Amino acid sequence: MKLRDVELFLLDMDGTFYLGDKLIRGALEFLDVVKSQGKNFLFLTNNSSKGPRQYVEKLRRLGVNVDETHVFTSGEATALFLLERYGKTKLFLLGTKALEETLCSYGHTIEWRDPQLVVVGYDTEVTYEKLARACLLIRRNLPYIATHPDINCPSEEGPLPDTGSFIALIERSTGRLPDYVVGKPNSLMMQIVSKRFNLPTSKIAMLGDRLYTDMEFAIRSGAMAILVLSGETTMEDLERSSTKPHLVVEDIAVLARMLERG
Repeated sequence: MKLRDVELFLLDMDGTFYLGDKLIRGALEFLDVVKSQGKNFLFLTNNSSKGPRQYVEKLRRLGVNVDETHVFTSGEATALFLLERYGKTKLFLLGTKALEETLCSYGHTIEWRDPQLVVVGYDTEVTYEKLARACLLIRRNLPYIATHPDINCPSEEGPLPDTGSFIALIERSTGRLPDYVVGKPNSLMMQIVSKRFNLPTSKIAMLGDRLYTDMEFAIRSGAMAILVLSGETTMEDLERSSTKPHLVVEDIAVLARMLERG
């Protein structure tokens, strides 16, 4: 796969485009180069703790002029997956208010006492009561869906426990793993994006910092896998991994220069 053939860049956010409240060097320059070459970009994130509106607000605060059409989250992908497989559902959510808003915007409802299924996301508002209730319901053998598998979420202070860590805790308590994990590396998100932009996956590149989500997602979907070393993955991790990206760069600034040179 060749960089110059890419027409759509899917951009992970945490650890790839920004870290905490700081843009990673070259982030704005990369978007300028993409736009100048008549190519498209879409922020694609597994982080389900925020909805598209919150991401747009954050990106604008960082000086990035985008709207909600430029963002697609694992929360939205989960809402669409539930519609396709179960229809509009009553669900118990271990997740944030923002994720609740996203799910409800697609016609689902939140139910504490008698839900049809359980959804687990990146809950930065978690309480023991919510966690205990999720485990009780999962033991009833209700369908159990996770928004994404990321173990940690990057931050300026270091990695923070993400949905994958909640999944591990729930497994230790209940003996169950999710029936479905919707976000990257599941190719469902790529299928939706490919249809939206009317592009074959061979014309799409995924730019991200995680081997087991971003890079696996691209490789499984037939897209170009571009790894940045500005987030979770180190060169040591890459050398030990069987997942091999098509391209590895220090950060998005290096990729911007490569794209500019053609």
